[in-house]
Amino acid sequence: MNDSAPAAGAAPALRRLLDLLASGAAAEDLTDVLAETRRREVEPAVLAEVDEAVWVALRIHRTLRQHRRRETELTALFDTAGDLAASRDPDAVLRAIVRRARMLLGTDTAYLTLPDEDAGDTYMRVTDGSVSPLFQSLRLRLGEGLGGLVAQTARPYASPDYRSDERFQHTGRVDAGVLEEGLVAILGVPLLLGGGVIGVLFAADRSPRSFSPDEVALLCSLAAHAAIAIDTAKSVAGTRAALAELNSANAVIRAHAAAVQRAEQAHDRLTDLVLRGAEVADVAAEVAVLLEGEVAVHDPEGRPLAGRPAGAGALAAAVERSRAEGRAVRHGESWVCVVLAGQEPLGSLLLRGRPELDDPDRRLFERAGVVTALLLLLRRSVAEAENRVRGELLADLLSEPGRDPAGLLARGRRLGVDLGRPHLVLVAETAPDGRARLAGAAVRLLFGSGSRGEGAGAASGVGASRGVGASRGVGASRGAGASRGVSAEYGESVVLLLPDDGSADPARAAALAAERLTRLVGQPVTVGTGRSAAGPSALAASYGEGLRCVRALRVLGREGDGASAESLGFLGVLLGDGHDVGGFVGRTLGPLLEYDARRGTELVRTLRAYFDCGGSLTRAKEELHVHVNTVVQRLDRVQALLGPRWNEPERALELQLALRLQLLSGR
Repeated sequence: MNDSAPAAGAAPALRRLLDLLASGAAAEDLTDVLAETRRREVEPAVLAEVDEAVWVALRIHRTLRQHRRRETELTALFDTAGDLAASRDPDAVLRAIVRRARMLLGTDTAYLTLPDEDAGDTYMRVTDGSVSPLFQSLRLRLGEGLGGLVAQTARPYASPDYRSDERFQHTGRVDAGVLEEGLVAILGVPLLLGGGVIGVLFAADRSPRSFSPDEVALLCSLAAHAAIAIDTAKSVAGTRAALAELNSANAVIRAHAAAVQRAEQAHDRLTDLVLRGAEVADVAAEVAVLLEGEVAVHDPEGRPLAGRPAGAGALAAAVERSRAEGRAVRHGESWVCVVLAGQEPLGSLLLRGRPELDDPDRRLFERAGVVTALLLLLRRSVAEAENRVRGELLADLLSEPGRDPAGLLARGRRLGVDLGRPHLVLVAETAPDGRARLAGAAVRLLFGSGSRGEGAGAASGVGASRGVGASRGVGASRGAGASRGVSAEYGESVVLLLPDDGSADPARAAALAAERLTRLVGQPVTVGTGRSAAGPSALAASYGEGLRCVRALRVLGREGDGASAESLGFLGVLLGDGHDVGGFVGRTLGPLLEYDARRGTELVRTLRAYFDCGGSLTRAKEELHVHVNTVVQRLDRVQALLGPRWNEPERALELQLALRLQLLSGR
């Protein structure tokens, strides 16, 4: 009975303790039960039993509180893990981790620092509870402050009083930021990944405080989650970057494949044109369709072969730049591509209407230049082959014109050369080391650099302005009755046979040919020509005149020039070897001799007497034994036949020389 009495007296207090524990009351409420029992002045045994029960209740209360805190921490960690699994925003995950660190540890602030590899320091990545702009913008060099110690050792560090802690390096900038924020107690733990520190997570109070091992462990767990979030963010970023690169590469591959396919199709179309015998104009038109622009083709001197021409001077610089760079170049609002065969320029392409060209179209334009070069070389080869056959005819014509005139005429007709129609015979000579180049240049002069429809008149300018081949160009037409030019090496010269439509100026044709051939050969080429002639014998005689004209030009020091025998006058007779006296007399006095023979007059005798008497009419009439009016009438007839300038010094000298030669030769 004595043992049960204290228990019965303590029963109300014990029930009260159980109720308080069940309701989650504070520890102070539990100790109040002991104080209340003492005020009741119960027996010592009852008081002792209540005192023991209170201390048991306090231990139970502390254990429950630890369990609830652990449950809260685990819940926070699980929530953080869920954030890591669900969130695609690493910034949001880091902000949540820092906020939970502050909440779970009950600190005034929490923050996270990460290294800046480019700047070589660390910076505040996330802060929670901070009020100082200076603190939020702090950048710490490696090794500075508590964070530097944590990063160097890869271990957690806690400082109950940061300002007086000497375990780490203090700097004015960092201490100023901590002071402005008002922080005193700071705990820092490392963010570990693969054995290395990738950042530091902090929890800090504005009053002195000691951090328990459980708090350090909790912050370390949160730091581990933060490290995973950062690593995941890097992996995702790397994956996204790789995916973007793959998408970009795939787009480039698709574009390249499309460009290659388009280029192949374009090449096939252009090559097919060449194989089907298309002309330069056809290729230019096809390229214009492919590139959606306007295309013109020019020869090496800038003259048009197809399309709308451009200024030769302005084009030359762009062509040279394209040749130097080995690709198409921009020329104002247009594009230019040189056409090359090895190192030899065959011409150029000009693309209008496309101010901008992407790489595929630029390569297509350059490929068109290659195809154009192929076409021009093919045309040149055909022209050279055809010219070699016709050149044999020309060589036979010059060597033996009287052997079989009818046979020569028939051979010419079969080869498309009508020897019965008027032609000019141009004789070209250069230094021995350039003769081979001169032969090739003559073919290019006759047939141009382009299509079959382009010849000397069109491509070289020989006979321009209604000169030789002005209407159609040498070899321009393949129709019936059309004659084509011919060139051949003969002796030390290259001879060109050019059709004459009846309006040719031989001297101008020779001069233009000399200018063009000099450019093509790269050294002076001298050209001479005789009168326009038809038929084998006359053409051979015209060749002789042209040869003498060339040699007269060289004696006069006019290498690289061109002239006709008629334009040289008596100088051609004096300086050319062979001295064609009859030809000179016939060309100079022919109209007078024919008039005298037809009318029985004495115009030649009167003109000789006039010059012999020093231009005196009185003395001339005495020499002729006629009236002075008769002398005047005869001289008027001379002027009508020879032209109004017959009595000018140079012309008069030629007439006097012709009269003397005619008298001496008895013609």
